[in-house]
Amino acid sequence: MAREFQRGHKAKISDLTPGTDLYVGVQIAAPGLTFDISCFGLDANEQLSDDRYFIFFNQPKSPEESVQLLGAQSGDTESFRVTLDRIPANIHRLSFTATIDGAGQMSQVGPGYIRIVAGGEEVVRYAFNGSEFSTERAVMLGDFYLKDVWRFAAVGQGFDGGLDALLKNFGGEVAEEEPAAQPPAGGAAPGFAPPPGGPAPAPAFGAPAAAQAPQPPPSFGVPPQAPAPAPHPVHGAPTVTAPMTPPSAPSPYAQPPGAPQAPQQPQFGQIPGQPPGQVPGQFPGQGQPPGAPAPYGQPTPPPFGGQFGGQPQGMPQAAQQAGAGLQAALQPYREAATGQRWTPQNQQLMRVDLAMGGTPVLARQGSMVMYQGKVEFGYKSAGFAGRIVGNATGQEMQLMRCSGRGQVFLAEEGSHLHPIELQGDAVCVSAENVLAFDESLQYEVRRIEGHGIPGGALFTMQFQGTGTVVVKTHGVPVVLPVTPTTFADCNAVVAWSAASQVILSSQVRLRRNAYPGHSGETVNLQFRGAPGNFIVVQPYEV
Repeated sequence: MAREFQRGHKAKISDLTPGTDLYVGVQIAAPGLTFDISCFGLDANEQLSDDRYFIFFNQPKSPEESVQLLGAQSGDTESFRVTLDRIPANIHRLSFTATIDGAGQMSQVGPGYIRIVAGGEEVVRYAFNGSEFSTERAVMLGDFYLKDVWRFAAVGQGFDGGLDALLKNFGGEVAEEEPAAQPPAGGAAPGFAPPPGGPAPAPAFGAPAAAQAPQPPPSFGVPPQAPAPAPHPVHGAPTVTAPMTPPSAPSPYAQPPGAPQAPQQPQFGQIPGQPPGQVPGQFPGQGQPPGAPAPYGQPTPPPFGGQFGGQPQGMPQAAQQAGAGLQAALQPYREAATGQRWTPQNQQLMRVDLAMGGTPVLARQGSMVMYQGKVEFGYKSAGFAGRIVGNATGQEMQLMRCSGRGQVFLAEEGSHLHPIELQGDAVCVSAENVLAFDESLQYEVRRIEGHGIPGGALFTMQFQGTGTVVVKTHGVPVVLPVTPTTFADCNAVVAWSAASQVILSSQVRLRRNAYPGHSGETVNLQFRGAPGNFIVVQPYEV
């Protein structure tokens, strides 16, 4: 059964299938538009250092044939064969992209997808539609990337330029077009040309050809042939960007030229003025590919029974137009199963799959709101020494141990939840802001050179190792880089990179204290550190 991915989700290929000889299919279509679907083989710096690994209609395979363009088949607009164990060591990422050939915008596309098929069986699918984009002319759909092992990430990131701009973005060179030859002066003899009505030219590479299609080896399974899906009814309605009505019958809903466009309603959790698709407040270090933020602060459906922007988020337009029935009303609030261990269901609810990884989870007592499967909950004792340290430092956590095989849903008082994936690095978080974390992480109380952090006085919690810690905040936080002049209110800071130096900064002066009243901002925390360090501040003071 195929796993349904959403934008930003990622997983190890070995968790999806044991095979390494894979079929990648892309389906994308829009009325009147033609698409170029390509694969970029990038090096460790995410650059196209070898042009032979730009796989497109004019270069259908890599030198060792680890990536091959197969053409349209099985209902897919374009398909590829990827043999992971044959990819050379200098290729660290395969980026699958779709660009519009000519005029048009990605907002015009209907429902599409990128999928992976192993042995004839679909194992993962990432679906998208035009509502996720605006004026972009290209989109990066999904990536195979090497991080210890090969993994797959659903990217879904729009790109303003076309194929040439995308090629330049990856460090490739665009061949300059040769100027057209000028005909010689005078009455030159005409060249060879077939008579009108002659045989049509041979189809270009990628056209469907049933008889000439190469037969793959037994280990490579192409999905069974299926007719191309009919265009989605969303294209039957006129749009501002590309009217579907003929010139002779203008749409009564079309705005006159030059009329101001109505401002687009921001999605729930989106900061006004922020570009669509950009997720506010991303924590670094979550295993995301560079240039694509991690799944921190996933877009959330509107409150139950309500709508934002005139329509429920995450539903196809056809379902929105139907809009009737119990199933249609509940569709935006379905459980999000992505094949990952930690999955945000919305901004206030987190799901952890205990069956993945086999490691128990330590969570704040009373934070479980629902669970599925066979799950055991036990009291996690901090020990006599731990209780003394916790009481003395204010960093005591009342924890429960969740183990077994099932899914546990965690939340607390409607706080915003953010999973931070650690890959051997460390992060400092106040115990008051910790909801849950993998038991594989090491944690200890750490003293800082200052006072007044939420619930912590002179101390904070440091988490280190490989695993995920879920941080809770009041509202959507902001992540700031650490500079020599970075100060934060001690009651609003939530977390920071463990390599940062934290010291007390006081603006108290003797002369100022001689007069009544002050600004209320007399004690702050100053952060220092090398480039790459960060702090997380919430829009709330404890």
